[in-house]
Amino acid sequence: MAENFIVSARKYRPDSWETVVGQKHITTTLQSAIANHQIAQAYLFTGPRGVGKTTCARIFAKAVNGLLGKDIDELQFNIFELDAASNNSVEDIRSIVDSVRIPPQIGQYKVYIIDEVHMLSTAAFNAFLKTLEEPPAHAIFILATTEKHKILPTILSRCQIFDFNRIRVKDMTEHLASIAVKEGITAEPEALHVIAQKADGAMRDALSIFDQVVAFCGRNLTYHSIIQNLNVLDYDYYFKLTDLILKEDVPGCLVLFDEVLNKGFDGHHFITGLGNHFRNLLVSKDAQTIALMEVSDSIADKYKDQAQAADLRLLIQGLAMVNECDTQYRSSKHQRLLVELTLMKLASILYNNREGEKKNFRLKPFRSRDTVAKPAAPAARPASTPSPSVISSQGQGASLVTPSVAPSTATLGKKGLIQKSAESVSIRKTMTATATKEAAMAEVVEQVKEVATREYTSQEIQSAWQAFADTKLKHNMQVQSAFKVAVIELKLGNSLRVAFPSATQEMYFNDYRSMLTEFLRNEFDIRGLEFKVEILKQEEIKATYQTSKQRFDALVLKNPSLETLRKTFNLQIDF
Repeated sequence: MAENFIVSARKYRPDSWETVVGQKHITTTLQSAIANHQIAQAYLFTGPRGVGKTTCARIFAKAVNGLLGKDIDELQFNIFELDAASNNSVEDIRSIVDSVRIPPQIGQYKVYIIDEVHMLSTAAFNAFLKTLEEPPAHAIFILATTEKHKILPTILSRCQIFDFNRIRVKDMTEHLASIAVKEGITAEPEALHVIAQKADGAMRDALSIFDQVVAFCGRNLTYHSIIQNLNVLDYDYYFKLTDLILKEDVPGCLVLFDEVLNKGFDGHHFITGLGNHFRNLLVSKDAQTIALMEVSDSIADKYKDQAQAADLRLLIQGLAMVNECDTQYRSSKHQRLLVELTLMKLASILYNNREGEKKNFRLKPFRSRDTVAKPAAPAARPASTPSPSVISSQGQGASLVTPSVAPSTATLGKKGLIQKSAESVSIRKTMTATATKEAAMAEVVEQVKEVATREYTSQEIQSAWQAFADTKLKHNMQVQSAFKVAVIELKLGNSLRVAFPSATQEMYFNDYRSMLTEFLRNEFDIRGLEFKVEILKQEEIKATYQTSKQRFDALVLKNPSLETLRKTFNLQIDF
């Protein structure tokens, strides 16, 4: 009968402080507390999944009783584990509270490990509070959670809190390599790096992935077999894409992206990977930041080589573009086009930097990747042949003549003369129409300039502002009052100072700013105003409310029901 398979996450679960991976700051502190007899009554272990919280709790429970390395059967009366995800009622907590009173039969302490403690109900937490605050001397509570923010502050204040870190890729890779040796499996360092990166800081996930790829690849783990099984995008795609960007090869970038999509990868996954690639190139440019990369040595060397060829400005601008694409991807209606446009922009960065067009970004001319022969230069025109378009300056006026290398009149028949005459008339009509259109456009431009630069009087602005508040804001008394208490002051040109007593009124103004602009444009033909919004100083506020109407508007702003009261009883206020 075949031997039962044990998953690596259970088989290689740490059973001593030395075998815990990536949590040196935790294990050192707990060992020191035990050695110095400074053991607290309650601990809270918090951190991401699969980083060793429950494992460290079990090791600590054995260590405080001096039973490390012993079978779990000997500790069944000393260690009690409760899964709060499925046992989160008041009755479950009361069963613990009742058993706490009984001293341990073996060892010095009874240790209660409550996993996923944030799942306890509020009533269960409250039932647990008194016991947690004043437990018997022989009781120790270890609470473990992935979501510390969901735990009541009254619970947190009674615990020593230990924050577990995500396990670094380097530490995880070394641990996987040692397990591979124990299992008789050969593994390329790049392959183990891919597993560690895929696990995202969780050792339990890394061991599960390790078992999965061993089942797929057998006892020889290679980089290419790993990325095939885990559906991971190969580093080579990003190195090739960056080379194409450096060559300003727009078509090549689009073809490479199409190849990635045809392999079943998601466009969002591709663009986030590209951002990570640019980030690695950026940190590869300086010896102080190379340690920030979590890749194998061979891949790190490739990053260093490409980083030398990549311009710093290109990487920074590229990161900004990739980040913008990443944030817009989920809401985009045409996600593939969004990524393709980003790739075209990336391949145009060097072109725009050369042309000095960083503000008005333009795409690099889209040329074929194949070399196209340039057309031959036209033959030189004989000296006696007139140019295609000549201006004759004989006499007082100048006339435009368009003779194109024409044969002499003697060689043209009647039909030919009529055709040439028709062509001349057509050309003159076209030129006349063009001139007329240009003149009309110039007139429109002048009119727009005149409107845009026109200055307005304070009376016009005050009238328009009041009309907007009365007609467009009557549905919301509080907003209407905010507009009415505003101090409006026309400055030089069309600059308008708008000041409010508080930030709340300013917020209302910003909410209706676009509506106000549209109203002024449509109703009063007021254009080109520049709003400069401020908050009034204290002395200005006192000076503002001089009239009864201003004081009443200010009161309505604080309490809109005053205006409702006035309208309900048809009260007339003497302003």
